[in-house]
Amino acid sequence: MTSEFSRSDVLLQRITRAYEEQPSLRLTPTQAQQLWGLDGPTCGAMLTALVDAGVLQRTSDGRFVHRRSAA
Repeated sequence: MTSEFSRSDVLLQRITRAYEEQPSLRLTPTQAQQLWGLDGPTCGAMLTALVDAGVLQRTSDGRFVHRRSAA
């Protein structure tokens, strides 16, 4: 049985990997939801956690980008 914590960890790794493999990836929250098949609250929590961790940043137009490629 998979715990909620490990599911979140897997999602965070999956999203991080996608941004590392595609440095030019620039997604709106809706696009991210569709790409990873997540509901709004879950997707928002994952993106926020990655922003807080310094992996992603949010652009002025509301898209999420890999922090290293945004500079």
